[in-house]
Amino acid sequence: MLPELIISQLTLGKLNLLDAKRAFDETGSAEEALKYLSSRVSADFPSLEKKAREEIEWCNNNKVRIITISDPDYPQRLRNCCDAPMVLFVRGKANLNASHTISIVGTRQCTTYGRDCIDKIVDEIAERLPDVHIVSGLAYGIDIAAHRAAMRKGLPTIGVVAHGQGTLYPAHHRNEANKMVLGNGAVITEFLHDVFPEARNFLQRNRIIAGISDATLIPESAIHGGGMVTARLTIDYSRDLFAIPGSIKSPMSEGPNTLIRDNKAILVTSAGDIINNLGWHDEQEVQLARKKGIERTIFTEYTDDERKIVEALEKADKTIDSLCSETGLPISTLSATIFSLEMKGVIRSLPGSLLHFIV
Repeated sequence: MLPELIISQLTLGKLNLLDAKRAFDETGSAEEALKYLSSRVSADFPSLEKKAREEIEWCNNNKVRIITISDPDYPQRLRNCCDAPMVLFVRGKANLNASHTISIVGTRQCTTYGRDCIDKIVDEIAERLPDVHIVSGLAYGIDIAAHRAAMRKGLPTIGVVAHGQGTLYPAHHRNEANKMVLGNGAVITEFLHDVFPEARNFLQRNRIIAGISDATLIPESAIHGGGMVTARLTIDYSRDLFAIPGSIKSPMSEGPNTLIRDNKAILVTSAGDIINNLGWHDEQEVQLARKKGIERTIFTEYTDDERKIVEALEKADKTIDSLCSETGLPISTLSATIFSLEMKGVIRSLPGSLLHFIV
């Protein structure tokens, strides 16, 4: 199954909308166009299969995990996107289904103001929710500032790159990438190991950055650029978009200011704004509630989402990943609902990241 999925991903990379339109124009019908495109794929199949098997061997030899869209480790948030890649190549051991994940992206020409804002918000997030995963693109500017801030505070951070695992761009960030992989973070991509960075790849990878997270934060961005592309994708995926306001004199604040003005992004000046808007809860609150040992009432009333979780846990203890697959709830909704059930004394956490229903 794995070679076939890699072949499918390769095929989609070879056949784009322009190919489909050209085939339709030449044949005059959708049916004939489909036959033509299918014949192209069939003709290329032997070489594609050989390449897929070579990729599997390379990944095995270089400690790169191959995660398919049907794999439990595949990021659930991304799987819910209509254009999710069928295969991801992963270096590192980060949990791609962490309870709280936010992307931070923007301009490569970030200012001291942008870096200071990132440091402030990441520091606050680390204090209030130390399990948050920070996602970015390992590029210059805002991206690397976000990764560095996360690592400085001990937060897991994930870099989504626009090339294969056989290289790293920019090479100047190799030390940071290695620290992420050796720590609790990861570097991920949808491209085969021998693919080098091209302009179109960066736009393509932005959908993964937007799709893998609960929300996206834009600290600084020009009115046009990759950060604004990711912002549009975030909106398309019905995820929350946050932006930090800046000086009207700064070209690097034009993007966030415009998003806020047009009511496309939520204005934030602190981590609290993000946490409150996403319905996340402070880890301190959870720990305090657990210490108090809040008792549940005999006749607990559940919301529809709470009932789905309770019914799943009544059968057996489960991880958040398993609950996500079984209930069909988005990670952000699942996390908030689990917190609510913990407050009611209905469920509790066990070692091994398991959740237990208290009979």
